[in-house]
Amino acid sequence: MQSSIPHSAQPVAAGFRELFTPKLITVLREGYGLAGLRADAVAGLTVAIVALPLSMAIAIASGVSPERGLFTAIVGGFLVSALGGSRFQVGGPAGAFIVLVAATVERHGVDGLLLATLIAGLFLIAIGLLRLGTYIKFIPYPVTVGFTAGIAVIIFASQLRDLFGLALPGKEPGPLIDKLPVLWAAAETVSPASFAIAVLTVAVIAGTKRLRPGWPGMLIAIVLAAVAVAVFSLPVETVGDRFGDIPRMPPAPALPVFSSDKLVAVLPDAAAFALLGAIESLLSAVVADGMTGRRHRSNCELVAQGVANIGSALFGGICVTGTIARTATNVRAGAHGPVAGMLHALFLLAFMLLAAPLARYIPLAALAGLLAFVAWNMVERHAIAAIVRTSSGDALVLGVTFLLVVFRDLSEGILVGFALGALLFLNRMAKSIAVEAHMPFVEDDVADSVNGDRAAYDAAEGSSPETVVYRISGAFFFGSAATVGAVLDRIADQRRNFILDCSAVPVVDTTAANVIAGVARKAHRAGIRFVIAGAAPPVRRMLQRQGARRPHAVYAASLKDARALLSNG
Repeated sequence: MQSSIPHSAQPVAAGFRELFTPKLITVLREGYGLAGLRADAVAGLTVAIVALPLSMAIAIASGVSPERGLFTAIVGGFLVSALGGSRFQVGGPAGAFIVLVAATVERHGVDGLLLATLIAGLFLIAIGLLRLGTYIKFIPYPVTVGFTAGIAVIIFASQLRDLFGLALPGKEPGPLIDKLPVLWAAAETVSPASFAIAVLTVAVIAGTKRLRPGWPGMLIAIVLAAVAVAVFSLPVETVGDRFGDIPRMPPAPALPVFSSDKLVAVLPDAAAFALLGAIESLLSAVVADGMTGRRHRSNCELVAQGVANIGSALFGGICVTGTIARTATNVRAGAHGPVAGMLHALFLLAFMLLAAPLARYIPLAALAGLLAFVAWNMVERHAIAAIVRTSSGDALVLGVTFLLVVFRDLSEGILVGFALGALLFLNRMAKSIAVEAHMPFVEDDVADSVNGDRAAYDAAEGSSPETVVYRISGAFFFGSAATVGAVLDRIADQRRNFILDCSAVPVVDTTAANVIAGVARKAHRAGIRFVIAGAAPPVRRMLQRQGARRPHAVYAASLKDARALLSNG
């Protein structure tokens, strides 16, 4: 039976399927046997051991009950691995969302959070299907470093209350500037026992990581802390004291309660969730690619992240994204493919079924110590030092992003940092443009201001006294259009021929093309023959669309052809 898809559309349909085929299907097609399942089972169990305390800690820090973190890791983690475009990505709740989730809960309640998470999932699916995931990679590196460092500071600040066992008279403020005075005012209520448990937790995690990196340091630290509190009857608040028992099963799926007013109210939060989720998940996938030599499918990954967020919201979970620490653990544990992430979710579900009541004995100070350790490791100290040493412009982008994230808003930090990074890039590109001329009568200061330290144009290229030759080198766009236009406007009217060599121009935008078209019109009015040489097809098309075409300008494949064209009249 012949396909009903037109022959011309079949390659497009095949390309679309390839872009959005989950890596699970790819792995199964390759042949998945018992050895692969064994490797994935070991990796999945290893990641689950890491994810168990971390998921509860992130949920508590986000202002919701700890079981919601487990719901997120179980439902969202399973869907991310089953449908995603990364072979090793592990999904779940992430520390980067703590501030956003806590603020959303404070403004709109848990129902508003679930609704925002569901809408964010729809946004992520749309971003993926529109193939916009490719553009996430254009976020400058200083922005991601500054953003991550800012998140780390916020996470650490959010744990100060439980780290020191402070007794606050009211609700803890969210913004850092408001939070610190309140915490300082409660300094007299510091609990030495809570602080000791937090220090014990950090020491065990750090020591295990250094001496026995293959051991589950986080789980060991939490268990030891719980045992210490129980054995010595320490006056330390536990999960059970604040939240009661952890349920043994996730709830039945249900849509969040919402109204049209609440839908409109949570849209900004949903957009922030989607933006941060896209950045965090694709960054995690890139890390996995770097560790394994594989390549992820970014748009497929975003669609999976969207489905996972919808699934998490339906089961009462919070925001889902790809998590760098758990993904890296998955790779180091020898995972074969996405089944490892799916098994990690099933292992967490088994914990809820069998051992959920034990979670009530976990000290909150221990979970705070765990998150403090995570926050410390989130700060890329070597990267910050390298950026500061290398470029003052990049250091400015990093610093502004960091300060805005800490003291203003996560999304604002990303957007302003991206804008500054883009302006910095445009400035560098504008300065990289060069206009080289063979014109004996051009003043030295003009040539120097345009060419900088570049070598002078070969005199042989413009040997004819009737011909002037200019060569443009570099990306020619609006940032450099004014500089180049000022030089090209100084055409010597006594010359009969003007050759513009564009062979070293990789790209041109409409602003720059309009400058060239204006030069062509001016040359035509002055009776000068204007030839554009060596322009690549995309550059040539852009120039022609803006008016640089006959009778104002003609084109030649090379400088040699341009001279031949002029000599033949």
